[in-house]
Amino acid sequence: MLKIGELTLKGLNRRTFEDQLLKDLKQKLKPLGNWQFVLSQSTLQVIPPDGEIDMNEAYARALRVFGLSGVSRALRCEKSMDVILEKAPIYLENDLACARTFKVEAKRSDKSFSLNSPQICESVGEKLLDAFAHLQVDVHHPDVTVMVEIREQFAFLHAGQARGAGGLPAGSAGDAAILISGGIDSPVAAWMMARRGLRLTAIHFASPPYTSQRAEDKVHKLLAKVARYAGRIELYVVPFTQTQEAIQAHCPEDLFTLIMRRVMMRLAQAIAKEHRCKALITGESLGQVASQTLQALVVTEDVCQIPVFRPLIGMDKNDAIEIARSIGTFDISIEPYQDCCTVFTPKHPRTKPKLAQLQIAESALDLDKLMADALAGTRKHVIES
Repeated sequence: MLKIGELTLKGLNRRTFEDQLLKDLKQKLKPLGNWQFVLSQSTLQVIPPDGEIDMNEAYARALRVFGLSGVSRALRCEKSMDVILEKAPIYLENDLACARTFKVEAKRSDKSFSLNSPQICESVGEKLLDAFAHLQVDVHHPDVTVMVEIREQFAFLHAGQARGAGGLPAGSAGDAAILISGGIDSPVAAWMMARRGLRLTAIHFASPPYTSQRAEDKVHKLLAKVARYAGRIELYVVPFTQTQEAIQAHCPEDLFTLIMRRVMMRLAQAIAKEHRCKALITGESLGQVASQTLQALVVTEDVCQIPVFRPLIGMDKNDAIEIARSIGTFDISIEPYQDCCTVFTPKHPRTKPKLAQLQIAESALDLDKLMADALAGTRKHVIES
């Protein structure tokens, strides 16, 4: 039993979002068998095929589908009070065996059912108290909430509801390109914007021999974690060594990082436009490092003609770490393999840069050639969900 989240607030285009949600859900569950899907109001019934099915894996996959606010494992049974009372103690045994308190809630969509909601709760509650002598009723703070839903064709029993991934269905909001490093923040930014319905294209800058193959492999592993939620991601690895060496040789040291970031944004924008992405995404957070002061962000974004989304901009580092742990990227992010952002880091970076200073410094570079060479050497990879 899957609860649809904010899609219920949509108007005439709600069906488009529901179709995208169903497409994503079917894709995630397809390897586990031929499932049936029944959409009724704000609830989606997902019925497993006959035979042995890994329901634990199906449940885990459903929890990673954007657009769902809640996920429950439920028993579908005949819409009869006798059957419900017979099945409830058996199906709910594992949930109630270790609980101390419980309550029963009922939802009666079929108003022709013989009992009303309070009567259903009373009957099921008495049956469970008889079956589990250690249980007590607590209507305010129960350990377990038992749900009985009487719908059009069947009754459903389940014990509580896990929080779904939320947000909007993957791909329903369009396409954007994420500048992905091997750190904590950019995979979190990717996940956050995918949660808002964006289909992701990833761009990573590699600087061998200053960065290793393991650093690039790390990015693949991070994106694989994000792809479990966001679906298929195309990754473009841009060779950046020549550009960084040119900046080091010809530009003031205190401006190095900012000029590097500006070139990255130019290259990312070129790749984004080629692949119909309408925005860039970064993992920047205001004031976190020298290149993320307000002034630095302004001069970095100056080279862009498409929007730049920074979902972490107002976050504390611990906020990002908490999300990284929850989506499974944190342990990968802290693996000790450098990315190109740590190469040639200036001792005293400029924190309040002026745009004119950067433009003068950049005039010493042959940007057209550097960018053309980098784009020509870009490699494509596909990260599957």
